[in-house]
Amino acid sequence: MIQFTLLFAAILGGFAVVLGAFGAHLLKKILNKEQLKSFETGVKYQMYHALVLLIIGFNFKLETTSEKYMVYSFIIGILLFSFSIYGLVISSSKNKKLKFLGPITPIGGLFLIAGWGVLFFSILNMNF
Repeated sequence: MIQFTLLFAAILGGFAVVLGAFGAHLLKKILNKEQLKSFETGVKYQMYHALVLLIIGFNFKLETTSEKYMVYSFIIGILLFSFSIYGLVISSSKNKKLKFLGPITPIGGLFLIAGWGVLFFSILNMNF
């Protein structure tokens, strides 16, 4: 589970850099300022949570069910939250907004919040 977590952290972190560059260079030409800001929000949240996964992977044994749920919550949250934003922004820039993605973003946010909640309780249960 530790290797799984660290691999996902590396993939999602690296992909955040690629998407950030894509947004800053290519999408800057076709997105308005509001759309670009939304896209950047997706990239930021993806990178923040990729870093959280790295920290978790290096500091937890990830043996308990709750620790595994924590990792899954962050990964699912990143995919739903950030990638729905990417889809919404890119599709709206082409005047073909994928409206079904709108409700997915807050569901992703709930998964991220759940991950933080489980992290909080996991830290409370640690023996220092």
